[in-house]
Amino acid sequence: MSIGALADVMTPEKLWQVKRVSPMGLNKEKTHVIYRVTTPSVENNDFSSKVYQVPVKGGAATLLDGYQGVLINSKISPDGNKKLFHESVQVESILASDKHEDMAQANAYVFDDLNYRHWDTWQDGSFNHVFYQDLTSEEKVDIMEGKAFDTPTSPFGGAADYIWGPKGENIYYVSKKLMGTEYVTSTNTDIYRYNLASKKTTNITDDNEGYDKYPAFSPKGSLAWLQMKTPGYESDKNDIIVKLNGKNVNLTAHWDGTVNSFKWSHDGKHIYFVAPTDGTVQVFKVAVTSKSNPKITQLTIGQFDVNGIVAALKDQLVVTRNDMNTAREIFRLDLKSKKLVALTQVNKDLYAGLDLPTVKKRMVTTKDGKEMLNWVIYPPNFDESKKYPTLLYLQGGPQGALSQFYSFRWNFQVMASQGYIVVAPNRRGMPGHGVEWNEVISKDWGGKAMQDYLDAIDDVSKESYVDKKRIGAVGASFGGYSAFYLAGNHEGRFSSFISHCGVFDMRSMYGTTEELFFVNHDFGGAYWDNDNEAASKAYGQFNPINYVDKWDAPMFVIHGGKDYRVPLGQGIQAFQAAKLRGLKSRFLYFPEENHWILTPQNGIVWQREFFQWLQDTL
Repeated sequence: MSIGALADVMTPEKLWQVKRVSPMGLNKEKTHVIYRVTTPSVENNDFSSKVYQVPVKGGAATLLDGYQGVLINSKISPDGNKKLFHESVQVESILASDKHEDMAQANAYVFDDLNYRHWDTWQDGSFNHVFYQDLTSEEKVDIMEGKAFDTPTSPFGGAADYIWGPKGENIYYVSKKLMGTEYVTSTNTDIYRYNLASKKTTNITDDNEGYDKYPAFSPKGSLAWLQMKTPGYESDKNDIIVKLNGKNVNLTAHWDGTVNSFKWSHDGKHIYFVAPTDGTVQVFKVAVTSKSNPKITQLTIGQFDVNGIVAALKDQLVVTRNDMNTAREIFRLDLKSKKLVALTQVNKDLYAGLDLPTVKKRMVTTKDGKEMLNWVIYPPNFDESKKYPTLLYLQGGPQGALSQFYSFRWNFQVMASQGYIVVAPNRRGMPGHGVEWNEVISKDWGGKAMQDYLDAIDDVSKESYVDKKRIGAVGASFGGYSAFYLAGNHEGRFSSFISHCGVFDMRSMYGTTEELFFVNHDFGGAYWDNDNEAASKAYGQFNPINYVDKWDAPMFVIHGGKDYRVPLGQGIQAFQAAKLRGLKSRFLYFPEENHWILTPQNGIVWQREFFQWLQDTL
């Protein structure tokens, strides 16, 4: 079926008309939600945005020309006299033009250690530092003393990485104060307290060698944060830690799940948090107490994701929500009735004119007898008497939740609307089904998770409406790895593969990726560690490159030139192997994109090439 063959369904072009809602917070009176609406422009290949406010109690939204004086500004000190901010500071001489001042036009970098590049940026010797400044003075103070450490943390940290203490005498900030090889092999991110009077900095999470992030104070001055205990494990169970009476109390240690984010209640007696569960993301509540095993209550239930909590008021929360058919909007959650009420509906008119896919939950029994949740997305106007091409969606991560997410690239609404059934399994390695289910994928990439994929597609393929001769497997990152691996281990199930930024060769991946703690944990160590059984398995039995001789189906490879997490060479090697094997193959290269596709016209090209490939091969 060609793109747009159905007139009233979601298409790639329509997807890039969907407006994107980003909450900014409450106004100072706490009566309105301030939010930004970002609109893509394919013609101009950019984005524009406007800021609005809508009453928390519901009602019409109004455009704000200026919002700085309206929005609560948490970066102003409690006494109103100082402000917090961050700036880039040049700390090291890495560029050749800095090291050799008489060579101003030289274009070279000089590195003596690792951490020479991160995510999509080469290290140039500059670091983000936190400053405070008296509002009546131009003098600013760098609280990080010119050190080669980042706050906000790189690459995804933001303004939430630094906050005022309750009385304004201290500043709390998150940083990974390691350098070079230590930096890239560790997840030891800590929370620091800087005292303005003494200028002394104290590490308040020095006892934990994993992640410590997202510090937040209650209205009564108690500090909470998120913590992972296992060093080097970026997808460890995320717990809520609260400092009570001078002791660190883990509120969620007894709970078989992992926390995404949290917000204090208005009185400081509870913490609300969002977490993946049963193929969705929902809101929970936990009592703040030093007693063991505090009660945890799930507040929302439904076939949707609650992405985050914007604000916690006395009897209601302001949250964001989406599902596989609708992009993120802002909702009010009534804490008594547990009802969610939409405060924004910026894409209502666009969706109202479309026939939407149907999303159903289907439980699958795996080969080893486990019950696995499977999302199945059916085309609009689905007819069981017909046969449909079907896509097995391979999720990334590997510990990324496959919930009711709404993506502007891997968009199930668009896929199903082009006439494909989409099968999206919550295979081993995904949060929301217990810690053990989440953790078991580490050091077992080609094991149970791959069998889960095969079990999922085999289960759905039993249905008469699945065209067994037209089944494809598609995915990115670990999903891209999965496509490469399954291409040599699928026993004729699939007629086409698409791999975006996938790991093709575990050895060269280890030699070129930038956060080595990830591959050390998930692969089991370095490829030269011959006595390490887990590593030997990763670089041998679980390595896609070792099965290229069994590739027998068309392979479409996509990669970004600025992807330093799964570097470009992975995609190049895979495409070259497929082509030399004589397979129908294609390579889509985006020189300026990273691990994702972020710009509108590249996004449209990605979608068009994606569906053209499927049309040609399924």
